[in-house]
Amino acid sequence: MSEITTNGQSDELYASPPVQRVARLLRRIAEGDAVTNMARTARELGINRTTLLRLLHALEAERFIEPRSEGNGWRIGIGLITLTAQAFFSDDLVQTAVPVLTHLAESLTLSAHLGVLDGREVVYLVRRVPNHAFASNIRVGSRLPAHAANMGRIILAYLPVERVERLYAAADLRPVTPQTAVTPLQFRAQLDTDRIKGLAWSDGNYELGISSVAAAIFDATNTPVAALNVTGQTAQFEGDERRARIGAAVTDAASEISLRLGWHGAQNGNGSDHNEPRYPTSERNLREPSWT
Repeated sequence: MSEITTNGQSDELYASPPVQRVARLLRRIAEGDAVTNMARTARELGINRTTLLRLLHALEAERFIEPRSEGNGWRIGIGLITLTAQAFFSDDLVQTAVPVLTHLAESLTLSAHLGVLDGREVVYLVRRVPNHAFASNIRVGSRLPAHAANMGRIILAYLPVERVERLYAAADLRPVTPQTAVTPLQFRAQLDTDRIKGLAWSDGNYELGISSVAAAIFDATNTPVAALNVTGQTAQFEGDERRARIGAAVTDAASEISLRLGWHGAQNGNGSDHNEPRYPTSERNLREPSWT
């Protein structure tokens, strides 16, 4: 193992303050600081305004950041999003999911996405759209609140109850639409419903006039590592037969990706089934978590 990773003094010796400043600035912008107050951001980063201005222009030149559409401040740019997507694409999860999502989008004429949980947000890793007049305009790298977005909900639904409670202890469940769960009781009921159905349905829960359904993806340890969903106008989901077809296709796609990741469709090795996927085709009576 190298000295850089084993010796604290070596860590300081090889640290590069200019690179650290860039990293901290990018992290702030990604977390929502649009740098509309140059003096405050410079002060909190421990640099002067001239240095901050130079960093912003350098990052813009590399397309790592870009001006916000309203013309006030900055947001993460397509250059960094593309770089991140390329890194994720080398991962087994993304490589496995892409052909499945492509087929799913084309067969249902709906937009298909892959997302993972990062804290209390779901991050979009893959977007596949059909050759159709309506297609989702969400970008790879986009972050949505997990309690309101159905890919986040279905992952949370299969996580251990204690982990979800720690994650959302004293969290502010902000409403996105009137249908968003905004109290702990509503949130727990929503996750229970999603787990029982094996699918997280959304009819205007995140965006009015837009419907979606998500399913969890599991790895060899039966852990929910990601989710996929399909999205379209609510009219594209109308009718019991159509909804049944969409739900079955999403279920099959999630199951296929899970199996390719090593999931065996059975209990954990220790016999616990608290987070086993409840795909709609399964009639097994699994234990429900006891929310406190």
